[in-house]
Amino acid sequence: MSKLTTCVLITGTVGSGKTSTAYAIGRRLRDSLVPHAVIDLDELRRCWPAPPDDQFNTALEAENLRSVAANYRRAGAMRLVVAGVVEGAGALQRYSEALGFPVVLVRLRVDLCLVRERLVERHEPGEERDWYLNRSGQLDGILDEENAASITIDVSDEPLDRVAQRVLSAINWA
Repeated sequence: MSKLTTCVLITGTVGSGKTSTAYAIGRRLRDSLVPHAVIDLDELRRCWPAPPDDQFNTALEAENLRSVAANYRRAGAMRLVVAGVVEGAGALQRYSEALGFPVVLVRLRVDLCLVRERLVERHEPGEERDWYLNRSGQLDGILDEENAASITIDVSDEPLDRVAQRVLSAINWA
């Protein structure tokens, strides 16, 4: 088993590019021959229906994250790159506990007009798209208020590879 050295969790509002950035970081780590794994939190909690008292399936997400992170560490990953929304009191600590390692939280801040353009492109018109459009501004405000990120990077319309490089530099992985 390799020694895990660092975990980074990329957060931001819906449509901010969290998952795309995480995968771009993964490509850079692969190109540098760094053993790593990329984890998309959305996929770890994708189960329907969610319990009435846990709308976003956070309990299932934490349980799955604990198992997946341990498996990746056993497989030799030295770095974990995680993408997802970190919201609410104690959330960062819960993620750190589930990952089994301290986490550097990096928030991607994107102009809400651009976020909304992305969401309109990503989702068909209707209830789901309306939910995401409303949630983007609401979540952005929540993340501003909580101010939990160690590092915030204003990225707006930068190319994805540049965003990945900025994150890597900010966390001293570059």
